[in-house]
Amino acid sequence: MQELARVEASGPSLKTLLDTYERQLIQSALSACRGNQRRAAASLGLLPTTLHEKMKRLGLLRRPSPGDDALVDDAPVDDESSGEPQ
Repeated sequence: MQELARVEASGPSLKTLLDTYERQLIQSALSACRGNQRRAAASLGLLPTTLHEKMKRLGLLRRPSPGDDALVDDAPVDDESSGEPQ
């Protein structure tokens, strides 16, 4: 039987390299589509929900500025601002 050669990990892991490349592709698509996630997803051959999950995993979802409509799924919900009396 042939022995498997051991490869010394001297650089970044395959996962790190793939994540970096995927992040660059998504950022490039978003830039080309001027931030429109639906168009960026279509240009990458992805569903918008898949793009959103990838952006979430890669840390590409940005925090909104005041008055910004950016998509952030982990924003805290403020019950006091709902306008309903308590």
